[in-house]
Amino acid sequence: MAVSQSVFVELDFFLLIVLSLLLPAAIYGYMMWKRALSRLAIFGFGLSLIVLAGVNVAVLRRLAELTAHTPSLLDDQLFASGISLALYLVPALFAGVGINIISHLLVSHLTEAERRYRRAHRQRSADQLEP
Repeated sequence: MAVSQSVFVELDFFLLIVLSLLLPAAIYGYMMWKRALSRLAIFGFGLSLIVLAGVNVAVLRRLAELTAHTPSLLDDQLFASGISLALYLVPALFAGVGINIISHLLVSHLTEAERRYRRAHRQRSADQLEP
């Protein structure tokens, strides 16, 4: 298997672009475009962002390994140096947003459940007070 001159021509690099820019932008765009979304859809989008972040980190690690086998210095500067830390902030952002979306769903569900419980409890108390 021939060693390529740069990781920028590898399939993994294009996968990184898709996972880092295109898919998250499509998810955000769709969520903003839709006027109404079900809880299940919102949960799916949040979970998708978390999964994308994990896959993105795996692809970044793979690209860092590939740079060791390429003669290009630009690859080394981007994927195998301190600059690569900045690349890991993108998946961290996606994971954070995904966790925040799921957390929002959980908090809103628990608030509604608590409200329903209070209404039901008040109704039972009122029924017991009536002679």
